[in-house]
Order: sequence, then structure tokens, then C-alpha cells
Amino acid sequence: MTFATPSDAVHVRAPGKINVYLGVGGRHDDGYHALATVFQAVSLYEDVIARHADDFSITVSGVDDPDSVPLDDRNLAMRAAKLLATAAEYDGGVALEIRKSVPVAGGMGGGSADAAAALVACDALWGTGFSTARLHELGARLGADVPFALHGGTAVGTGRGDQLNPALARGRFDWLLVPSDDGLSTPLVYARLDALREAEGALADEPAVSLDVPVPVLQALRSGDPVLLSESIYNDLQEAALYERPELETTILRGIHAGALQGIVSGSGPTVALLCPSPEGAQQVQSMLREQGIHSLHVHGPVQGARIIG
Repeated sequence: MTFATPSDAVHVRAPGKINVYLGVGGRHDDGYHALATVFQAVSLYEDVIARHADDFSITVSGVDDPDSVPLDDRNLAMRAAKLLATAAEYDGGVALEIRKSVPVAGGMGGGSADAAAALVACDALWGTGFSTARLHELGARLGADVPFALHGGTAVGTGRGDQLNPALARGRFDWLLVPSDDGLSTPLVYARLDALREAEGALADEPAVSLDVPVPVLQALRSGDPVLLSESIYNDLQEAALYERPELETTILRGIHAGALQGIVSGSGPTVALLCPSPEGAQQVQSMLREQGIHSLHVHGPVQGARIIG
């Protein structure tokens, strides 16, 4: 394999995501849950710049709390780079510069986007020439959201969320994202979901190995009609996230009162995603929320996955 590169640096941009639908099965013996989800990549991006180096290192900008993003092997981007190097038998390193825009621990897959971007950037920088399918395989080892960040668009995820099938989504969907100052731990939210279900007697003796996305969700996406989609968005983790952060429900209700069609906790939270009727409608809702002291970000989807810039 040739490790030549035409450039001293490679810049890759990867999107954050919203789980338009998220169904969660019972916990299996391996600690994982079966998932049926619909990902939509949105126009809030992570930028990763990879440069040649003898060893592996990371720098991060765009975060208020520098300690919120680890700079060692706990960082998915670092793990992605080392995983690719091992798979390619590459004996050098890489200096990764991460410019963050997706909320940290916000349920929008920011760390997974970093990992996807690192895979694409290092593959290009080192000239390893791995196929998209091979990068997908490596990404799936790092987490369920990483393969989707590679592909982008709108997709159905099953299994642990890493078995992807593209979903047809016509037109454009406009969202307002309301981030929180403090993140939420994904394992904590899943553990809370298990505890709530156990208390309610809702756990099956043998959790299903796989789940299905309801047909109305897919029909709404194909129609390109945000009103129809607003009737179908759903998140099994929302109850657990609201248990940990009751104020998120107030945010959702305020968004709907301001004109959003519907609101949902994104993934494991705590970011709230408000589906709006149009770009102009999103701007109006954003203005009304701003008057209430609520900061929001206007994004749209679907957008493409990790790609080289310039």
C-alpha cells in the first residue's frame, strides 16, 4: 500500500444529526439495546484538519469548557485515527485539529462526526485508499452514529443503529436546535430508561433483536411535508432525558407555543430539536424564543456526510 499524499493537510467537514425517530428495545446481556432509528444529517458541522506528525495528538476549539472534550484515547477522533493506522499498517501519526460547532454531549453525534471526519481525513492524508464500505466498517467499531456521519442524508438505522439503509426524504426540513449549557451522559440516559421500564413492568423477558421504523415516519419523509412529519417524530429516550432534565419539556412547549410544529429531545439529549414549517417560520419562532431569552440555532436537513473541503 502506498502512503503518498498530495497535501500537507486535509480538511474534512462532517454533520451533526437529529434522530427524527428513535425506538429502543430492551437491554441485552451484552449491555446494548436494539434500535430502530431515522437519522437526519443537519447543517451544523464539525471540522477536522489532519496534518502529518510522528505521533498522535488533538487540539480542540469552539468549546466553552476545554475539559469537556478529552484529548486522549477517550476521544473518538483519536481512536478513529489510530484504528485506521492499525488497519492500514501505517507507522506514522497525525495531528488533528478539531473545530467544534455541534453541542458537546448534546445528543447530536458531535463526537461521532469528529470520528467520521478523522477517518476520511487520515485516509486522504496518508493515501491509504480505503473504500467507503471499509471506512463504514471501521466506523461501526467506534459507535453506532459514526457510519451515519460518514454517509449523511437521511437513513434508517437498525441493529445497534449502525446497520444503515438510505431513506428517501424529499425537500428540506427546517429545525431549531436549543442547546443546553450542560451535556447529558448517553449511558446515564439509557440506564434511566431501563430503570423506568423496570419500574413500569415494561421490560420483555427476551428483548427483540431488531425493531422496525413505523411506516408513517418514512411516508412523511418521502412526502417532504413537515406537518406530516411532525405527527410522527418520536424518541423512546425522551422520557428518560426529561426525568434527568425536566426543564427540557418546558423548552419544547415554549417552542410549540412560538409556532414550531413539534419538538423532540435529540437522541439522548439534552439538545431540543424543534421542527418548523418553513425557513421563514423557523426565523419567526427563533425570534420569539430570543425574546424569552432562549438561544437557538436554525439548521436544515438533510445534508451530505463527511466530505473533504477545498
